[in-house]
Amino acid sequence: MEKRDEIFEGLHEECGVFGVSVPERENVAILAYYALYALQHRGQQSAGIAVNDDGVITAHCDEGLVNEVFDEASLAKIGFGSMAVGHVRYSTTGYEKRINCQPLVVNHRKGSMAIAHNGNLTNDAELREELELAGSIFHTTTDTEVIAYTITKERLTTSSIEEAVSRSMDKIKGAYSLVIMSPKKLIGARDPNGFRPLSIGRLPDGGYCLASETCALDSIGAKLERDVEPGEIVVIQNGELVSRREHCNTAKPGFCVFEYIYFARPDSVINGCSVHHARQRAGEFLAEQYPVPADVVIGVPDSGLDAALGYSRRSGIPYGIGFIKNKYIGRTFIQAKQSDREKGVRIKLNPVSETVNGKRVVLVDDSIVRGTTIKRIIRLLREAGATEVHVRLASPKFLYPCFFGTDVPSSENLIACKFDDDGLVNELGVDTIGFLSIENAKRLTSDEPREFCTGCFSGKYPCDPPKNKWVNKFMNKLSDQKD
Repeated sequence: MEKRDEIFEGLHEECGVFGVSVPERENVAILAYYALYALQHRGQQSAGIAVNDDGVITAHCDEGLVNEVFDEASLAKIGFGSMAVGHVRYSTTGYEKRINCQPLVVNHRKGSMAIAHNGNLTNDAELREELELAGSIFHTTTDTEVIAYTITKERLTTSSIEEAVSRSMDKIKGAYSLVIMSPKKLIGARDPNGFRPLSIGRLPDGGYCLASETCALDSIGAKLERDVEPGEIVVIQNGELVSRREHCNTAKPGFCVFEYIYFARPDSVINGCSVHHARQRAGEFLAEQYPVPADVVIGVPDSGLDAALGYSRRSGIPYGIGFIKNKYIGRTFIQAKQSDREKGVRIKLNPVSETVNGKRVVLVDDSIVRGTTIKRIIRLLREAGATEVHVRLASPKFLYPCFFGTDVPSSENLIACKFDDDGLVNELGVDTIGFLSIENAKRLTSDEPREFCTGCFSGKYPCDPPKNKWVNKFMNKLSDQKD
């Protein structure tokens, strides 16, 4: 699955992480490379891999897609070792600069450490100021460096890296799924709320791997063992995995429900539930909530397709291929003028007139953020001959910002904050519109409601949002500087 590029308004999630530990020295960089390819949908701004060869950590990171950052030569330079950590990034904290690429490698008196982070701290500003006043010098604008320095500081007074991670978890707050590599150990950790996913896989040779999604495990032939639990720390060394659980069950569950709705690949399994299945259930719920007489159900590629299939099955309305997606437009597609953006939508998505011409169409998409993209898509359907367009969204209305690793904008930029349903119908030029209820969003993975973070829909967060919503004073200063 590919994230929508600049032509589209789709949401972004901060990143994807991966780690692998093998019993014998081998080309672990290529394993990380394949895994990051599978996780590319989680971040397209930068990619990086760090390899541990007998305690020496070497990294290669840069801006760009995985296949742009790595080639045979760069992989050969870092290739062989017993462990590797990888990262793909979309920035929600820190600017889109090469210096902010991950994994971040830190060298200190207790040894080297490489860290990859998925999430967003809510007390980043306070911790950064505390560390600066204690003499720390920051080289990036990311909260990952705050985590790295916090762990390093604790490591100076603890007997092990995992103990330092545990003590750091007493201090850092917010959303984080971490993969950490020391000279001898591979460590995975999730925040006590469990905002972001992290899975454990087992390789055929007995090695272990950690990944944001199981599709990355599949790409290298690893078998899913289980998920890292919220608050859990797993330590992998010498082919053995040890679990530390002192932070488990210390906070309200807060897994981001939008992982199921949009972020994760449909072929991934998270918390024991197929993402594909969860999205089909969203479509089924929409068919029950908002039935309408229609001739065909279509989905917006790619993340609306599974929900459209579920809507079709539950409603009995035939499912059709409504758009052909051009797979060859990358993230650098040029569209400088508004008129060019309009053309860009048609180049990226072109309606199948045979499917929609003269038809009453149910159009299913994952969500609406600002509304600009779906307005263009609806216009394409009208031009292709659709007589009616009924929009169904596989998520509730976005009404509040996210502080935990998703770039949901401030409320004044959210279209659902500007219009009620009747207003949205008029603004978008559709016949009817319907959003998944929050109650049904909590039932995507089971018949009984589960506790998810639905803060961007309800304004109720599982933990306190940051005191300073828009990051920290350090970044505010940087925003005034020139390149």
